[in-house]
Amino acid sequence: STMRERKTTDPLHSTDPPHSSTDLREGKEKLKLKQEVGLISGVSLIAGTMIGSGIFMSPEWVLHHMGNPASSLLIWAACGLLAMFGALSYAELGTIIKESGGEYIYILRIFGSFPAFLFAYTSVILVRPAGLAAVCLSFAEYAVAPFYPGCSSPQVAIKCTAAACILILTIINCLNVRLATSVMNIFTAAKLLALFVIVVGGLVLLAKGQTQSFQNGFQGTTAGIGTVGVAFYQGLWSYDGWNNLNYVTEELKKPEVTLPRAVMIAIPLVTCLYLLVNVSYLAAMTPSELLSSGAVAVTWGDKVLGSWAWLMSLSVALSTFGSSNGTFFSGGRVCYIAAREGHMPDILSMAHVRCLTPFPALLFTSAMSLIMIISGNFTSIVNFFSFMAWFFYGMTISGLLYLKIKKPELPRSYKVPIIIPIIVLMAAVYLVLAPIIDQPQIEILYIVLFIFSGILFYFPLVRFKYHPRFLQTVTLHLQLLLEVAPTTRDAN
Repeated sequence: STMRERKTTDPLHSTDPPHSSTDLREGKEKLKLKQEVGLISGVSLIAGTMIGSGIFMSPEWVLHHMGNPASSLLIWAACGLLAMFGALSYAELGTIIKESGGEYIYILRIFGSFPAFLFAYTSVILVRPAGLAAVCLSFAEYAVAPFYPGCSSPQVAIKCTAAACILILTIINCLNVRLATSVMNIFTAAKLLALFVIVVGGLVLLAKGQTQSFQNGFQGTTAGIGTVGVAFYQGLWSYDGWNNLNYVTEELKKPEVTLPRAVMIAIPLVTCLYLLVNVSYLAAMTPSELLSSGAVAVTWGDKVLGSWAWLMSLSVALSTFGSSNGTFFSGGRVCYIAAREGHMPDILSMAHVRCLTPFPALLFTSAMSLIMIISGNFTSIVNFFSFMAWFFYGMTISGLLYLKIKKPELPRSYKVPIIIPIIVLMAAVYLVLAPIIDQPQIEILYIVLFIFSGILFYFPLVRFKYHPRFLQTVTLHLQLLLEVAPTTRDAN
């Protein structure tokens, strides 16, 4: 069938190991994705995706909403703590449900098919492609800027460069998982080096006595509920990616060990770097200079590095490229897992017979991102990305609380104290409701309507399994053209 029927086998309700709903012909070896992601690659996937354009662009907006340097630094620290708590909660979920797919697979196994489909529909069609397109456009702006000194870069050049970035990422991720993880490792090392340069530069400035920005640091603090929530949104955008390893659980080596360890290494590392980088920015610039800067890292480079300022533009370009690779790597897996569970067309659940990568799912994610780059009408959607993300994060964390209370007997190699998911759930509720209550905007209504428009597809295609016959022929021809075959789930 074109939309695959999901079997009732469920790790939460059965002791049998999960199997793929579609296997290869009897007697032949089952096809599955390889376990290629170790601890170093896992840390790189988390840290490399988190460190994107955010730390180079968001500090001015956090400062703008909070009103002073000291409170903005508190927001950055709180965002890091919240990301750490969320990732630790997800680590326990990943040791209970050892399947790829992140929030999608957790919502599916705990709450059932309908809410999981709404998440997959929203994520695959809108959130992941929009986020990828936004990061690639950030890369393109910095990559193109040196060719147009003294003036703004033309939009055609920026969009073509962003599209080329997506196509290169598609080729890398389709060819080999090990190649994609190697790219992540290299670019993560490069961006950590760039942040280290900023940190050292800031420490030198502080040693020279440039501490004016930190005097009367809390003066003029903004304390509105909605304003603080929006400041959190800006900070959390820079931490987005803390949950990326849960999307590729089946491709982890020893996931019960690798997942918690990678989280405990990557997120504290990124949080410390973010705080030190913000301190460095404020040591080099006054708050008013930081607020008026269109690109904080570039302004910092002009003030501190002098003739070597071009290194900052190069660093941001490398950082955003590496981040987009991590976003693409995990985003394609959501599409692949949702198709494997019968919530997307069957062709998207298949893997290349030689490369062993989710080839069709990656191509689909690439195509959706290219459409968003060409149309250019996704900016307002990306601005409300955090609203949608934390709505589903909250649902996932509530599922963990349900399992801890109602099913404590489930085997798990790692347990997080129950207070931690409770704090994350309270934060998720606050982040979803605060901006709506304080300053309601029509775009949020559009987002909610889009989420529930998935009902129009769920009932005929998934619930009642209406599959037009011509789609079976299309699936067969695409299977032959792309050289892909159904996969089996790795039960770990």
